[in-house]
Amino acid sequence: MSIVTKSIVNADAEARYLSPGELDRIKGFVGSGEQRLRIAEALTGGRERIIKQAGDQLFQKRPDVVSPGGNAYGEEMTATCLRDLDYYLRLVTYGVVAGDVTPIEEIGIVGAKEMYNSLGTSIDAVIEGVRAMKTVATSLLSGEDAAEAGAYFDYVIGAMS
Repeated sequence: MSIVTKSIVNADAEARYLSPGELDRIKGFVGSGEQRLRIAEALTGGRERIIKQAGDQLFQKRPDVVSPGGNAYGEEMTATCLRDLDYYLRLVTYGVVAGDVTPIEEIGIVGAKEMYNSLGTSIDAVIEGVRAMKTVATSLLSGEDAAEAGAYFDYVIGAMS
């Protein structure tokens, strides 16, 4: 839920107008909109590069994942692993655009750890893949934009830890 929606829902629940503090937070959210959209565009435009390089880094650092018996062994399973990385990158872009982690939580993180455990997939390898995506993605962004985007990758990493 964006700060705008959250503020309106809270004010309406109390049958009141938005407070000066809420209006200031909304003003800050609107003011940061250009930056959030710029970051989302860069991540979306760099999607293929981010996923490929992050996958390469993951498989280099964790060869057990792509070795016989590993969860990404074989062409089909490797593609599935990269698909999962793409999914988490998409969630990060949703969070960036919303300026909030709620879309990440509601769409894709709740239950992810349990799902991977039930499939016998190393959660550490998934986290390592997200870390690699953060490294690649933030290298495509300026300092301030990289820090903003990095916080959402960190959220995904923390939620899976």
